[in-house]
Amino acid sequence: MKTSYSLSLVIAVCVALRLLCSCSADHRSYSCGAGIAVFYPETFDSVGLLPSLALVAEPARVGNLPRRWQIKPRFSVEEGVNVIAIPVGKETDLYGTGEVVGPLRRNGATIATWNLDNYVYALNKGKNLYQSHPWILGVRPDGSSFGILVDSPWRLEITLSDTARITTEGPAPRVLVIERDDPASVVKALGDLTGKMEMPPLWALGFQQSRWSYFPDARVKEIAGEFRKRNIPCDVIWMDIDYMDGFRVFTFDPARFPDPAGLNAYLRERDFKAVYMIDPGIKKDTLYDVYRQGTAGDHWVKDKEGREFNGPVWPGPCAFPDFTRPETREWWRGLYEKFLAAGVDGVWNDMNEPAVFRVESHTMPEDNLHRGGGGLPPGPHARYHNLYGMLMVQSTREALLRYRPDKRPFVLSRANFLGGQRYAATWSGDNASTWEHLRLSIPMTLTLGLSGQPFNGADIGGFGGSARADLLAHWMAVGVYYPFARNHSVQNSADQEPWAFGEKVEQVSRRAVNRRYLLLPYLYTLFREASVTGLPVVRPLFFADARDTSLRREEQAFLLGQDLMVTPRWAKNPRRPGGAWETFRLEEDDDDGYQPLLAIRPGAIIPVNKVIQSTADYAADSITLLVNPASDGSATGFLYDDDGDGFAYKNGDYALHRFSVSRREDATLQLDVERVEGEREARRQYRIGLVSGGAIIYSGWSDAATRQFPLPH
Repeated sequence: MKTSYSLSLVIAVCVALRLLCSCSADHRSYSCGAGIAVFYPETFDSVGLLPSLALVAEPARVGNLPRRWQIKPRFSVEEGVNVIAIPVGKETDLYGTGEVVGPLRRNGATIATWNLDNYVYALNKGKNLYQSHPWILGVRPDGSSFGILVDSPWRLEITLSDTARITTEGPAPRVLVIERDDPASVVKALGDLTGKMEMPPLWALGFQQSRWSYFPDARVKEIAGEFRKRNIPCDVIWMDIDYMDGFRVFTFDPARFPDPAGLNAYLRERDFKAVYMIDPGIKKDTLYDVYRQGTAGDHWVKDKEGREFNGPVWPGPCAFPDFTRPETREWWRGLYEKFLAAGVDGVWNDMNEPAVFRVESHTMPEDNLHRGGGGLPPGPHARYHNLYGMLMVQSTREALLRYRPDKRPFVLSRANFLGGQRYAATWSGDNASTWEHLRLSIPMTLTLGLSGQPFNGADIGGFGGSARADLLAHWMAVGVYYPFARNHSVQNSADQEPWAFGEKVEQVSRRAVNRRYLLLPYLYTLFREASVTGLPVVRPLFFADARDTSLRREEQAFLLGQDLMVTPRWAKNPRRPGGAWETFRLEEDDDDGYQPLLAIRPGAIIPVNKVIQSTADYAADSITLLVNPASDGSATGFLYDDDGDGFAYKNGDYALHRFSVSRREDATLQLDVERVEGEREARRQYRIGLVSGGAIIYSGWSDAATRQFPLPH
């Protein structure tokens, strides 16, 4: 009897302890949405890590962690460093981790999340660049997928193998894990957590030309004139730092740019937009109004002793706005009022890692002080370094919305953080004019898209060094398929405008840019999809078939949306998804040996338009539908349309049309057009371009009001 009582007591105590441990574990890990879990370390420091600027909302508990949950982080401390070990499996292919050098597939890589001014990617072998994305995408052999979001702005080191290992000298962060059936669904869930990009103005999708720097203003006009004279489509001319008066931001050089409003009006009359650079380094100059205002308002980042921090950048010694302060962000927004009134169309925030010259770290000291406010706690620069650029572009975007409330803002940022797609587009920074960096641009563009940033690209032609003719021709040919397509080069390098290397490269470039403008209906529809779902505009081939493991390493060929495959002419033995993808030419004379091979997915419809010289001429009123029917004769596609700028689309002034092709009993194809979303009315005419055997067979034009018409098969 005594033995039985003791045994019962032991069992009861064990059950109680197990329940207690279970409750404790449940407190630190739980479900925060369908297929999403969050895990907290025991030593979670909410002051050192919250609020999260990556997430659009705090993860609320909706239930206990499912018993069969696979991906479970283990937290520990090793020699004073916080460590997270996450078993992911030996057969899993790993992707993500944002803007770093390396192959698309990240297995075996070590990445640092620490924003760094890294010219031609020379420092640290390019394993940390201008932005940080503490995010891992895993794809298992069966196509089922997961995402791991390490919710920390502090410096991390991420090593990827069968166990992902994350270390940080900052506080131990929480980890969010997403489980889905396929990689596209994981990226969509990332968009739900970190936010999606807003619809850009249509002009931002056009081809763009830049250089460090075009000056004086007569040179800017000359560049614009050459594009129009040579019939090479272009929408934007960019102004680098030499437009400023002594590199003082929000000023114009009185000799080189004496009439910025007149220059911008000149460009606008010729259907160009003007984008100007604004850096965070404010010249320390008591005669400079912006510096005087910043000092009077106590807006500067402080050193560890609480004094104004100064560091050298382009103008010499500079002070830096403390964007953690609500008062400073409000002051920064106000600086744009007069600047935008000169007719500036978009803003380029550069050097915002923040970059500091002539110091080994290439940035300000980690023990500098940010004072916070408005929900952001005070903290050292080590805590806010990776967030500095993100806070800057958030303020810039808000300024454009304030002073031009009827226009969609366009902001480009060099530095950013996970979730920063809510505020700015980006590019891969100061690459080099080399074949290596041309090839690298594709996995980098893909990886940024897989890390939540659809609107990105690389400097076409390469930035550092001088491009050669053949390199520029190939780069122009593939670069027009980047979501952000801009030719940009460094000072004192060879000119690399499309005509700079003679008639052959000019013709290749014209054909390439024509292709981008022909595809604008499809491209704009993809941007709308990205703004709604978070899906990338440019996608890796394994998105076509998540179970085809042979596609997992392909980083030469890629997808534009889900329906168009792009294969560069220089690609060696590229993989292709299964199925009857049909290769086609957008223009009859575009087979020059440089233009990538284009192929349309079986069962897809791609809307295309006519060639135009800028998006100012864009009108979705006469659309050609390129069709590659599936084996049963069916095909589906979409077309999004709005007025290209402003916000009327948010009140229903848009249209999303679905096209459906089916095979009729009389062996003809029938097209059905249905408006599935929006209230925008427009009378359109369509024609079918049936893609077959590398050729396109066109139907006649038919009024869309009929909704149906047959096409001979």
